[in-house]
Amino acid sequence: AVTMAKSSGINAEYGDPSKCEVCVTFLGKFRETLDALDSSIQSDPAKIDTELRKACKTTQPKDERFCWYIGATETSATGMTQTVTKPMSFRKPVDKICGDLYKKDSQICDLKYEKQIDLKTVNIKKMKVKELRKVLEQNGQECRGCTEKSEFVKKVEAIAREQGRTEL
Repeated sequence: AVTMAKSSGINAEYGDPSKCEVCVTFLGKFRETLDALDSSIQSDPAKIDTELRKACKTTQPKDERFCWYIGATETSATGMTQTVTKPMSFRKPVDKICGDLYKKDSQICDLKYEKQIDLKTVNIKKMKVKELRKVLEQNGQECRGCTEKSEFVKKVEAIAREQGRTEL
């Protein structure tokens, strides 16, 4: 398995945020959260583990999958949180932590965030219902009881207005 990873070039590129997008982004945000906490927490792997598990409970789907891979969710089959918590305690760079995780489980770097749809420029009426649903989900909303595309369009147009779009 090691030779295959090296021949594909991924192993050498794990420091590139686009190669391990979810890992680098999630752990970057997590590091910012830790930096705001008391220094006694920042240097204690056990306390960092507690904070990591807390952070994993309030995540979006791709972050949640990442948390599952490292064993920070209740349903995780593995337990690799120490691969994150211990290096975090001595301020190892996030991209290096992701590199270590990649060596243990290459799937971690396969996770990618879905592209955000720019509601300021897109023609909402021409979007597919699947895309409209995705916009609602990304904004923490849903359209209960919606059966017609026009109902989804109205909800998404309301979100677009909230985000500063003036003409629809």
